[in-house]
Amino acid sequence: MENSLDGVLPAHIAAFFGIPGIMSYLISTGKVDVDLKDNYGRTPLSWAAENGHEAVVKLLLDTGKVDVDPRDDKYGWTPLSWAAEGRHEAVVKLLESSIATSPPLRIPCRLTV
Repeated sequence: MENSLDGVLPAHIAAFFGIPGIMSYLISTGKVDVDLKDNYGRTPLSWAAENGHEAVVKLLLDTGKVDVDPRDDKYGWTPLSWAAEGRHEAVVKLLESSIATSPPLRIPCRLTV
């Protein structure tokens, strides 16, 4: 798996497409780093948040093994930034509740969440 295209692994794919069954299975094996960054500097949580996949975001957060606030390498955005940009309100609320202190988020489109 180390030589996968763009560093994208099964957890990234399950997160991107919002497939909770596969994500749940991957987590249950205990062999998958659910916080691993791909070659874009994005974690599965980042991809799930951007695409509004609430069930996958919840699964990842429930592991207690993910950094809730990592910045990607290209834009410096966090999962919360991506969720807000996509106007995924339920995901934004999940992420906010997982971040101890969450000041108002201002993103390039001048949207405040």
